[in-house]
Amino acid sequence: MPRASGTSAAQPSPRYVALAGPTASGKTAAALAIARARPIEIVSVDSALVYRGMNIGTAKPTPDERAEVPHHLIDIRDPREAYSAAAFVQDAKRLIGEISARGRLPLLVGGTMLYFKALADGIDAMPAADPEVRRQLEADAAALGWPAMHARLAEVDAVTALRLAPNDSQRIQRALEVWHSSGQPLSSFHAAGAADGGWQATALLSLEPTDRAWLHERIAARFDAMLSSGFIAEVQALRARGDLVADLPSMRCVGYRQTWEALDGEWPIAELRERGIAATRQLAKRQITWLRSMPQRKVIAAEAPDAIEQIVRQVVDIA
Repeated sequence: MPRASGTSAAQPSPRYVALAGPTASGKTAAALAIARARPIEIVSVDSALVYRGMNIGTAKPTPDERAEVPHHLIDIRDPREAYSAAAFVQDAKRLIGEISARGRLPLLVGGTMLYFKALADGIDAMPAADPEVRRQLEADAAALGWPAMHARLAEVDAVTALRLAPNDSQRIQRALEVWHSSGQPLSSFHAAGAADGGWQATALLSLEPTDRAWLHERIAARFDAMLSSGFIAEVQALRARGDLVADLPSMRCVGYRQTWEALDGEWPIAELRERGIAATRQLAKRQITWLRSMPQRKVIAAEAPDAIEQIVRQVVDIA
């Protein structure tokens, strides 16, 4: 299967630093602290921040934060549009080159681990969606439910199934499409990409909590702050456009999906806080699973009092 072009094994990867971690682990604060210590530009590694008009529910950097240091790959898509790992790799490679040419260090920050892995390991050219296969999968899902489809995926691609929630219909469907169209598991494309000579980070720093309760408290506090800032009204405004539907990748982002379902009357709006926090915890759990598959990372305890100082020192010490 042909692979997307990348740096050959004989060429060194362009220099960049990656800062990863689960949601609410403190990545934004750490990135801004780095920006005060050395000249950088931030490249967002987040599949939700690409969407315009989705500010509160994505915890998008504020205008003041974005004015403090250049940010890239934020607000680059309308919520009707898709954005893929392949598109990210293309955009990130271009930006790494441009930022380096300006004499600054590219700092890639976010929690979409598939994007980090695709850039570092390379990514094969996956088969295009097959409308007939998709129709059959949708019919099966309607009859059996997405948890059953997730179980089906686990039989043919256990690696991908482990990283997906049982009701993540969009990604389960895509993984099954790849299997039916190519006879290969989706995970094999990413693993095989290593032969393409992906662009490895100069350093991969990972903010990971050693105390899960600490992260859960931060997730709850963040969701409460989002609700207080008008998150429900933000989703109502997106719905009022009239051209968005619940199954779009943008509207399936954590928080947006639960709010959309509540506004559709699938369950009482009074349950939104509980459901949104639970979904965000599950997202964090999947992000940590991804991180543990990256042995090259340097782990910093996210709840450590000097976590930000540790990260800044790591980056400042890079020649």
